[in-house]
Amino acid sequence: MAAPKGNKYALGNKGGVPPKYKDVKELEEQIEAYFISIWDEEEQEWKRRPMIVDLALFLGFADKKSLYDYAKKEEFSYSIKRALSIVESEYENMLASKASTGAIFALKNMRWKDKTEVDQTITETKQVFKIGD
Repeated sequence: MAAPKGNKYALGNKGGVPPKYKDVKELEEQIEAYFISIWDEEEQEWKRRPMIVDLALFLGFADKKSLYDYAKKEEFSYSIKRALSIVESEYENMLASKASTGAIFALKNMRWKDKTEVDQTITETKQVFKIGD
């Protein structure tokens, strides 16, 4: 017996909302619109800093996880990763300022590592005695 149309529990229906974007061009246009909306052309600076959750909401997603899920789709991967790199770049630029604590926190959440590497070299000298000279 076939399930009635529109039944969210029907076989093969995983539930949830249909995909927000069906083609890359539409997504890229929206990403560009986001960055244009926060860029002050006259001052040549950001009106407000680009942020991941802000981008996700602008694109119509419920949260940043949805944005990351789209990045896993081959056809959208490049576009999403590039947009995320622009956001990451802005945090990286903030590292040069005195108020970089927030940027450090954000970059750590973007998988940056705060680590110190120590290179230790030990030179050992052995004295060799020759018996029977």
